[in-house]
Amino acid sequence: MKPTLYSFWRSSAAFRVRIALNLKGIEYDVIPVHLRKGGGEQLKDVYQVLNPNGLVPLYIDAGLTLHQSAAIIEFLEEKYPTPTLLPTRVEDRAWVRGLAQDIAADIHPLNNLRVLRYLVGKLGVSDEARLGWYNHWLEKGLIALEKRLSNDPRVGQFCYGDQPGMADAFLVPQVFNAYDAKISFSNYPTLQRITYNCMQLPAFLNASWEHQIDAEGKNPEPS
Repeated sequence: MKPTLYSFWRSSAAFRVRIALNLKGIEYDVIPVHLRKGGGEQLKDVYQVLNPNGLVPLYIDAGLTLHQSAAIIEFLEEKYPTPTLLPTRVEDRAWVRGLAQDIAADIHPLNNLRVLRYLVGKLGVSDEARLGWYNHWLEKGLIALEKRLSNDPRVGQFCYGDQPGMADAFLVPQVFNAYDAKISFSNYPTLQRITYNCMQLPAFLNASWEHQIDAEGKNPEPS
């Protein structure tokens, strides 16, 4: 049986895993979980039995159930080592993992849907203030990524060299979120260049918003 991925078309965490699966050439089935409809299908009992933290993605492979995008991608890398998503040298693997965590740990959690809902619903933050919060943490993270990637000799067509890998799988979904938020990329030429290169590849294009079975819109465009 094919592995199963519980996903939402706009979820950046699920997007990462879709990219990794595609880069590995793994066929999989998608079960959509709508994060907005009816207050969020991820909060329903039927889904929380599978994933108590009520988030996507959730990956099931031969009876093994995995959550958290980074853990799923590391699992895929170990189970299906070719093509590799990480460099050969241990020092470079650590550097790539650091780039992934810059996004997964420092940017994404502050802008996650449930955080934004809490700001508005529980704390009474205005829509203007919510947008200010979102843009502040997003741009702070993008600035750091741009500085790091624009000055490191390991960067090539992609985050590491000329083969797409783990860092790119984390970067592109975050850039999509920034595009959707109408963030100007005039200050992030390296991030935009790498994203453009990635989006020329079927693995990234087929994992993108508009190509999902539950898609409700097109891919965002850079401002």
